[in-house]
Amino acid sequence: MQCNHILQTKQSIFHSFFFSKISKMGSLPHLPNGVSPKQSLNDLIDETTLTDLFKSQQNHLNFFFDRIDHSQTLSFTRALLNTTGTVFFTGVGKSGFVAHKISQTLVSLGIRSSFLSPVDALHGDIGILSDSDVLVLLSKSGATEELLRLVPCARAKGARLIAVTSVEGNALSAVCDMTVHLPLERELCPFNLAPVTSTAIQMVFGDTVAIALMAARNLTKDEYAANHPAGKIGKSLIFKVRDVMKKDEELPICRESDLIMDQLVELTSKGCGCLLVIDDNRRLIGTFTDGDLRRTLKASGEAIFKLTVGKMCNRNPRTIGPDAMAVDAMKKMEAPPSPVQFLPVIDDDNVVIGIVTLHGLVSAGL
Repeated sequence: MQCNHILQTKQSIFHSFFFSKISKMGSLPHLPNGVSPKQSLNDLIDETTLTDLFKSQQNHLNFFFDRIDHSQTLSFTRALLNTTGTVFFTGVGKSGFVAHKISQTLVSLGIRSSFLSPVDALHGDIGILSDSDVLVLLSKSGATEELLRLVPCARAKGARLIAVTSVEGNALSAVCDMTVHLPLERELCPFNLAPVTSTAIQMVFGDTVAIALMAARNLTKDEYAANHPAGKIGKSLIFKVRDVMKKDEELPICRESDLIMDQLVELTSKGCGCLLVIDDNRRLIGTFTDGDLRRTLKASGEAIFKLTVGKMCNRNPRTIGPDAMAVDAMKKMEAPPSPVQFLPVIDDDNVVIGIVTLHGLVSAGL
């Protein structure tokens, strides 16, 4: 009886503790007004509603495109182009995220740019500003207190101040050296509060100006690639065959007089799926693949033990030079009449200096 009493007491304590936690955590996810727990939340949105939202956002964006002042945009773009220092962007909240993104886009194009936190700026970071810099302040309302407090401090450093806002006659524009108005009909938000359209036009504006600067600076594809060495774009424009090829001890080398069966280890151990058949001067004679091995075994049977690599190799393989672009090597592998998995790399004298494989190209991120 005493044991049962103790067990009941423990259960009572547990239940009291559990339900007190639940009450502190709150109720289950709130259902919209008029929706019963049995009704699926999926029923609250349909394709027509979603389509209408996209059309509304498109209309709001078209309002921006139809009314933007291109003379202001040109002045803004030239101001950034002629800056001898750094182009700083700043903003608060969602506008701050957009400001940071635009700055990073400029950096990727080789333009000196950085994001300056308006809060951190007032606690020491403003020391980075100089009289050769431009500070672009993004704000939908132009009434952001943090930016208004930053203005006199940035002006004291001699930086040129440019306000990018969407409300005409705002306080921020009045205290800056230049202003750009981004026309905003309204936010897509039903309450006209969530910044989902204003931030979209800020991003479109900033990225379009970035491309205008890219064209004005005559940025080449090679220069762009140099700023993206780790990405697929950069690798496809930077990497050459010599950067991704196997060489020296990694090469599956054999002579044409070698017996096929004596070269099985070399064929399978180097991870290339082939043998590079060379002469005494390392000039390429041909290639012998694992596919050639299967076909030879099927056609010759036991006679394969007496066959040499030179007798069965392909004496007209596709090849490539070490200074060719790696992406061109991949295209050559995939070219008709049938794709191949590797290309011998040879110099101008037909001497084998490496091998590039499809697996190696993919592993390199191409």
